[in-house]
Amino acid sequence: MLAGQRQIASLTTTYLERLYREIADEQSRVDLDFDRVIGRALRDVDPADVYERPFKEVWNALSNGEPLDVALDRGAHRLDTIAKTDLQLARTHTVREVTADQPGVEYTVRELQGEFDCALCMIASTQRYHKRDLAPIHPGCDCLVKTVRSDFDPGQVIDEERLEKIHDLVEEALGKADRGGRAVDYRKIIIARDHGEIGPVLGYRGQRFTGPDDINLPT
Repeated sequence: MLAGQRQIASLTTTYLERLYREIADEQSRVDLDFDRVIGRALRDVDPADVYERPFKEVWNALSNGEPLDVALDRGAHRLDTIAKTDLQLARTHTVREVTADQPGVEYTVRELQGEFDCALCMIASTQRYHKRDLAPIHPGCDCLVKTVRSDFDPGQVIDEERLEKIHDLVEEALGKADRGGRAVDYRKIIIARDHGEIGPVLGYRGQRFTGPDDINLPT
């Protein structure tokens, strides 16, 4: 996994350097410190502890009487989610590190990929993000990050027409939508909630992450 994260970081650096040549018409060679964008840097947790979690998932399921195949499926799913998340984090951390050395680049935007995209990514693609901030993620997301040179702040919402179309689709599918979702208020539809280890994560209102209060300690 560390090798995979390093490869993602290397490819992302090359991609961002190419983008900078296109938007700034000058070279941008970044000597990336990989220790800042892979491994423990991603979550501030030892990777050995992180990748023990799928096994604990299996052990916990077995202790609760689940069949072995069910327990293994749960562990495999947890491993798949962790691996995809870490690859995404390697990319977002690299974007932050590389763009810090690219004068003139102030913002990043999310560029959708493929024929299908989740509604969360579609709404996020109508926003701009300051380059110093980590872009919100979700495991398996295939969106690209585009860097932007600008002499002014365009505001958080950069494509209101697309955002309105997404609201229309949400209303068509669910029977309701929050058309007051502008700037900060767009969180009525999606939020970028901070996860204790991995930073901003795209999710629906009402989702939450397990924390210390959820642990049943013996009395």
